[in-house]
Amino acid sequence: MPIHDDRMLDFVSNSATQTKRLGVRLGELLQPGDLMCLEGDLGAGKTCLARGISRGWGASRSATSPTFTLVNEYRRTSDSLPLFHVDCYRLRGPRDALEIGLDDVLDQPGVVMIEWPERIADILPSERLWITLRWSATTKRGFYLAASGQRYQELLADFRRSAFGG
Repeated sequence: MPIHDDRMLDFVSNSATQTKRLGVRLGELLQPGDLMCLEGDLGAGKTCLARGISRGWGASRSATSPTFTLVNEYRRTSDSLPLFHVDCYRLRGPRDALEIGLDDVLDQPGVVMIEWPERIADILPSERLWITLRWSATTKRGFYLAASGQRYQELLADFRRSAFGG
């Protein structure tokens, strides 16, 4: 049973398939301007979750890790709104993020997902959904979602109902 209050949700995914399915449910709820921060060690499931989110958003192609390109852009088939998938693993800090144009990405219509956001947290908007993924067992992953701001508290409540029925 997930543990939660209005601003947080803590639960376990039992497989990569379930992680992707949870991502789809979250992606279906996103609105232009939303910011998702995906924190976790290598192999914790960030890109798997991102694939589900992009699918739920209605992206025309499957998300892939932007580790080497830094930013991937996916367009929603229904209205061409973008979903930006940013990977900060190779960045040394906030200055690098600004040099690659992260501030411009955050100003675009659409949704932004950032992997390794802890590396640039100082320049990110304070209102966001911060998702921490952690190893729980070989196939299990723990999720901790923290909502900052009214929009993200509403998103978290909608996700809780969609994913867990309560």
